[in-house]
Amino acid sequence: MSLLDAASVTPRGSAMKAMVLHATGEALRLEQRPLPVPGPGEIRVRVEACAVCRTDLHVVDGDLPPGPLPIIPGHEIVGIVDAHGPGVEAPPVGARVGVPWLGHTCGHCPYCASQRENLCDAPVFTGYTRDGGFASHVVADAAYCFPLDGFDDPVAAAPLMCAGLIGWRTLKLAGEAPRIGLYGFGAAAHLIAQLCRWQGRAVYAFTRAGDTGAQQLALSLGARWAGGSGEAPPEPLDAALIFAPVGALVPLALRAVRKGGRVVCGGIHMSDIPQFPYSLLWEERQLMSVANLTREDAREFLALAPRAGITATTTTYRLEDANTALADLRAGRFQGAAVLVP
Repeated sequence: MSLLDAASVTPRGSAMKAMVLHATGEALRLEQRPLPVPGPGEIRVRVEACAVCRTDLHVVDGDLPPGPLPIIPGHEIVGIVDAHGPGVEAPPVGARVGVPWLGHTCGHCPYCASQRENLCDAPVFTGYTRDGGFASHVVADAAYCFPLDGFDDPVAAAPLMCAGLIGWRTLKLAGEAPRIGLYGFGAAAHLIAQLCRWQGRAVYAFTRAGDTGAQQLALSLGARWAGGSGEAPPEPLDAALIFAPVGALVPLALRAVRKGGRVVCGGIHMSDIPQFPYSLLWEERQLMSVANLTREDAREFLALAPRAGITATTTTYRLEDANTALADLRAGRFQGAAVLVP
């Protein structure tokens, strides 16, 4: 399709709905705003679904360094391109795309120059430093969106845009580990568990003590064992991936991995790690963290997900019920991922 001038496809007087954060620690407010017009290099996306990530909680609760306010949260976005800004030809209008957390990078700092754009010195993050997908429409940098040809269910695809992508990057850092422990069996872990099983790895799921629902979900997805985070697995792990934002899990995971094993922290925020004896890190165990994602991570994972038959377990909410979805996530009242549907 030929380049479209966004103004020509934006009806005069049209508006969008959005759930807006005005101050950290406060509830989001439902607002009507003018329909945004994409600028150079940008597209406008009509949001079909936006999953609710724990990072959205960190933005709303003020756990992260302050960003611009007011802001529309949400960065696990699936929708249909409905307008191009100047200079954009792809993805075409009418195509389904995914919009992730990494919204833009500078392209010239040492990290971008060495193919580590996830560590960019001047990044833009969807739903944190630019408006995100808790809305009926969102504007995004076309170069940082991903085509979702063949992903026919936008609700099922939405959690892949962060839980899946960050989970994949976390798993890659674990290396060729046959026995994988997953600490915090939520949105990311329930997707990555399926990928691990498809790869032939043994999965051990660690949940909050007494969370039988999450443990049963893990076992239904092929986990070899599921138990509380304070329990010892039936055999030493080769690697452990921590998705829960709980620093106290780090020494527990180090205790569970074998000599030479890795513990990878997959969250953007975590409570303080308590003091622990050097003996837990000794014997060449490694403690690592994941920061953001690269576009190459996304291309890899979105090619693997259909082959691995990854299916997201979701609970849907109306856009207007975003505060309820955030509260339910905070309290652990559902399994898998919450998804807002405008």
